[in-house]
Amino acid sequence: MSVPVWFAATGDSFITRDLPYRDNAFREIASLLQRADVRIANLETTVHDNEGYPSAQSGGTWAMSPPSSLQVMKDYGFNMIGWANNHTLDYLYGGLEATERHLNEYGFVHAGAGKNLAEASAPRYLECESARVALIAATSTFHPWWAAGEQRADSIGRPGVNPMRYVMTHHLPPEKLAQLQELADSTDINAFSKVLIEEGFMNHPGKDVFLFGASRFMAGEEAGTSTQPHPRDLDRMVRRIGEAKRRADYVVVSIHAHEMKGLDKEVPADFLPTFAKACIDAGAHAVVGHGPHLLRGIEIYKNRPIFYSLGDFVFQTELVTSQPADFYEQYGLDHSHNVADALEAMSAGYTRGLCVHKEVWQSVIPLWKMEGGELSELELHPIELGFEEPVYRMGWPRLSADPEILQGLKTMSEAYGTVIEIEDGIGRVRLRKD
Repeated sequence: MSVPVWFAATGDSFITRDLPYRDNAFREIASLLQRADVRIANLETTVHDNEGYPSAQSGGTWAMSPPSSLQVMKDYGFNMIGWANNHTLDYLYGGLEATERHLNEYGFVHAGAGKNLAEASAPRYLECESARVALIAATSTFHPWWAAGEQRADSIGRPGVNPMRYVMTHHLPPEKLAQLQELADSTDINAFSKVLIEEGFMNHPGKDVFLFGASRFMAGEEAGTSTQPHPRDLDRMVRRIGEAKRRADYVVVSIHAHEMKGLDKEVPADFLPTFAKACIDAGAHAVVGHGPHLLRGIEIYKNRPIFYSLGDFVFQTELVTSQPADFYEQYGLDHSHNVADALEAMSAGYTRGLCVHKEVWQSVIPLWKMEGGELSELELHPIELGFEEPVYRMGWPRLSADPEILQGLKTMSEAYGTVIEIEDGIGRVRLRKD
């Protein structure tokens, strides 16, 4: 623990292309990443050649990438990968199993999914010359049936992701809550849940909780919405961190979370800071967030970094080569249309969606040094992903000199008391000397 250990982390890698050449932009990024001993990525795609059936629900588009894309990630220098996210089961269990097999073939330490909950939530360990490092990965953004299931003596578990669910509660003043109850009584919106509760297939939400369809409401002085980590999932994460910190020098938690505060995607939902701090309280040395496809602020808590979102590292959603019929039907297309037609329909000819927002195509790569279990340095290197390029060329990272990237991150981080100093195009977090 007395030997300094450098870490690097990136946001989402939605990588759907091979890169048969290694240009200067690639070499610069790889050189930067390889300054670190521990290099972490979030893989936001499945990796296989049609080795699973497309799910009836996806993470947005159905994400499938050729196994050769993992060689690109390997050549960048990544050695740890989290893959719990809203695309992990885009191709059901066959896609999940194939992705795991290919990750193993390419020699990655990976975490966040598996054939049951024990595997999906397990810490995975990287053996470095300077330290042993554990990675635990989870996601709060997923379809409910994607959650891995617990193994029991009388039943096998279920493949899936390591879930970090949250409880959302809407608050209304008593008079408005009474109006909502009147609306529910005049319709059948709660009829099915009432039957389920009566027949024992669903627990009663509690005497102070009112259900309106699938949404929870409670009386409050002011109208608003709050979220809290699901107690069972948070307890499991804390126990896993407790296990990992006894078996490794450092523990890193990767969390994929699209959820936001109101309509502001740059601000995480309430449960995420609560979750992140609980992880560090339990012994984690860093929490690396991603999911909303843009940067969020950085918080230094107990002298350990929380990255609420590192945005995108590789983002090539427009280069998926196929989509199931469900995707086409959503936009009124038929068998005469191709995948380019479908993607253009989704984006209304590339005039809406993630492709038109410049901030989606900007991010940072943090490099941080830990000594004796404590954070001693944190650098922030801005990158951009080709926002001005044609859509079929967008998505590869390169170092950026755009001052707006770091300035925007500096402003967002101030809300957490984090001071970022910018010099020579690099951000450095000022650490308190307590």
